[in-house]
Amino acid sequence: MLSYISAKEAAEKWGISQRRVAILCSENRINGAMMVGNMWIIPANAEKPADKRTTRYEREHKVELKPFVKWVGGKSQLVSELEKFIPSEGDRVIKKYAEPMVGGGALFFSVLGKYDFDEFYIGDTNAELMNAYKVVRDNVDELENGRKYHYYTARERFNSLHLNDETAVEKAALFIFLNKTCFNGLYRVNKKGQFNVPMGAYKNPTICDEDNLRNLSSVLQNVTIVCGDYTLSKDFIDRDTFVYIDPPYRPISETSGFTSYNSDCFDDNEQRRLAEFIAEIDKKGAKIVLSNSDPKNVNPEDNFFDELYKDYKIHRVSASRMINSKGEKRGKINELMISN
Repeated sequence: MLSYISAKEAAEKWGISQRRVAILCSENRINGAMMVGNMWIIPANAEKPADKRTTRYEREHKVELKPFVKWVGGKSQLVSELEKFIPSEGDRVIKKYAEPMVGGGALFFSVLGKYDFDEFYIGDTNAELMNAYKVVRDNVDELENGRKYHYYTARERFNSLHLNDETAVEKAALFIFLNKTCFNGLYRVNKKGQFNVPMGAYKNPTICDEDNLRNLSSVLQNVTIVCGDYTLSKDFIDRDTFVYIDPPYRPISETSGFTSYNSDCFDDNEQRRLAEFIAEIDKKGAKIVLSNSDPKNVNPEDNFFDELYKDYKIHRVSASRMINSKGEKRGKINELMISN
């Protein structure tokens, strides 16, 4: 009588991820594999199929995934430029993706919807943001029911709730509602750690894209989501990992700085600490891309990043300035993409 093993057992037997086994099953590349309930079972005597992936493998049926929050400094307009840094066919295979300062996740969701990595890691120090990611992943049905609030009442309620297991879903619903209806999608807190962004002037904001949320919930199932400092990703990262780091940008003028994503300040010392971390994971052999502002937009003599990352490749790309109360000051500027 033919015996079967689970996808988890097959993954351990073949030395690949459980997610990879599921993909191979769905592609009919494991003879005799079948779906029972919501899990794959595989004949115990099945052999590991030859993995014909390229690093740039794209699924036949792409799922268009969109960030579920607006985020200051979001990279939607630069995704195509950033994806060029993902090693192409012919380079060593990259199996893992890490984004330890994920923010709105524009690149992350694009990669998640198109490319085949075995493991994903995302993190951020913003507890409310990471709670929202986890709730979208784990409790999307409950989230659908928590979004009918008026703005300032919702903001007051949001600030009054302490984040814990009991309040996680309500906090996530309020977080998404406030993000979609506040001024410019900012996330800013006062000295007490309370969200204090005023209401935005939107006629018909899309508060909840149900189809997108459900798609996101499905693909987030095997993603490691961590609330904490970017250095926590160090144990996940190895030479098989593509790492994208998008820190709070260094202000290019005295009035342009917006670094209060949380109650901490990401100043020049923090930029230097980040550079030390990048040097550490560079030694591991990871493929790294970092984005930041270009101080030369304002001062051609400002070589802060050119000196800080003198051992790396520095690329300057054109992007639109999005954070400014005056529309006429939202022109094109250069941003930095730094890679190893």
